[in-house]
Amino acid sequence: MSAAQSDMALEDRLGALQCHYTWDLEPGRSKLFSIRDKLQDIGTEEGYKWLGHIYNLQGYVHFQLGSIEEARSFFSRAAEAFRQIRNTVSEEGPWLVVTYGNQAWLHHHQGERAESRACLSKIDGLMTEYPSQDGLHPEICAEKAWTLMKFSGEQKLLAADYFQRAIRMQPDVVEWQTSHVLALANTFKHSNLRADIWEKMKIAKDHDPENLYLAALYLEACTRKGQKVKDEAHALAQRVLRKPVSSYSGIKPLLRLYAIYVSMDEAIDLAEGALERHPDERYLKRCAAVCYKMKILLDRDSPLEHCMVDRAISLYREVISLYPDSSLKRRISLATIYAQSNHSQAAAEQIYEELLDSDLDPKGAQILYNCYAKHLHFIQKESHRSIEYHMKAAAIPQQSFYRDNSISILERIRDRNRNRMCTEIGEFLANLKI
Repeated sequence: MSAAQSDMALEDRLGALQCHYTWDLEPGRSKLFSIRDKLQDIGTEEGYKWLGHIYNLQGYVHFQLGSIEEARSFFSRAAEAFRQIRNTVSEEGPWLVVTYGNQAWLHHHQGERAESRACLSKIDGLMTEYPSQDGLHPEICAEKAWTLMKFSGEQKLLAADYFQRAIRMQPDVVEWQTSHVLALANTFKHSNLRADIWEKMKIAKDHDPENLYLAALYLEACTRKGQKVKDEAHALAQRVLRKPVSSYSGIKPLLRLYAIYVSMDEAIDLAEGALERHPDERYLKRCAAVCYKMKILLDRDSPLEHCMVDRAISLYREVISLYPDSSLKRRISLATIYAQSNHSQAAAEQIYEELLDSDLDPKGAQILYNCYAKHLHFIQKESHRSIEYHMKAAAIPQQSFYRDNSISILERIRDRNRNRMCTEIGEFLANLKI
C-alpha cells in the first residue's frame, strides 16, 4: 500500500469513529467560548460523575480554539477520570472509546500518524472485547447524549433520543435516567411540560433525590400546574446553599423559581446569601446579576432605588470581566440596565456602539441586531432604525429564537400597515428564506 493509500485508509477509519470530531458539532467561535466557560462552572465535585465527559468536551473545545496542548491535557485527564470513576477490575472498557477516538483525531491533525494508529488499535481491542448488539455501546450513547445537550435545541432533542437508547441497553444508571428527563424538559423551557414528561420528571426525582437541579426544575413544573410550592422552595434553598458551588447545584433554576413564583426580593436575598458564603465564585455573581436585572425590568415603571441599580451595574461589570470571551449577552444586559433605569443613556449607547463595531460571528450578530432593534424602538423611539436592525437580524440565514422574533415583529408591522416602511418590509419578507 502506498503512503497516499495508507493515509486515505487512516482517514476513513477516523471518519467512522464515535467521538467529538465526528459528531457534527461544528460550533462557532463564540459558542466554543461559551461552552468552555459553562464546563468550568460545573466544577469537579458536583460534576464528578461526568468528569470524563467534561474533560473530553473541554479537550475538543480547546482544540477547536487552537490550544493543542490544552486539548492533549484534557483528553488525558478524561481517560484518567473514566478509570477512577469506573473503579472496576479492568481499567479499560467501552467508556474509553470516545476518549481514544478524540486522541486519534488530535494525533492525526498534528501529523502524528503512529500515535493515531495506536489509538485506533486500542479502540479495535475494546470493541472486540465489548461488542454491542445495538451498534453503539451504552456508554458511547450516553456520552454523545451528554455532549449534544450543550449545543442547540435540535441537538438537545437528539440528546434525549441517545439517552433513551443508552437506558434501553443499561437501565440501572441513575444519572442517565435523570439526564434523559432534563434533556426532555429543556425542550419545553418556555412552555408547559407535557403530562408524560412531568410524570417522568417526578419518577426521576424520586430515583435521584440528591440531584437538586432536577428538584428545582420539578418544583418549577409544579407551579406551572397551579400548585403552591413556597415551603418546598424554602426547604430546597437550604439544601442548595449547603452544596458545593456549581452550575449543577440547582441554584440557577431555584432563583428563577423564586423570582417568578415566590418573590423577586426573596430571590435577591437568596442570591446574596449564596454570595456571602462564597464571595469569590463567578457563577454565583452571574446568577445574582440576573436577579437584579429581572428586578429592575419588573419595576421599571416604579421609582428604583439607586443602591439597587448600582449593585446591578457593579455585578454586571464584574461578571463581564470574569467571562471576557463569552459576555455578549451580559454586555447587552448591562446596556439594558443603564437604559431602563435611566441611569445613563450615554453608557447604554456606548456599549451598543462598541458591540456593533466588534467582530461577531453570525449568531452573535443576530442576537445583537435583535436586541438593538428593541432598544431603538422602546428607548430611543426610532422606529425606522429599529426596523432596519430587525431586518439585519432576519437576513442572517441561521435558525434561532432571535431571528424568529425579528421576523415575527416585522410581520406584525407589515400586517398593521401603519408604517411608511410597510412596502419595503413586505418585499423583504417575501424574498426571505425562512
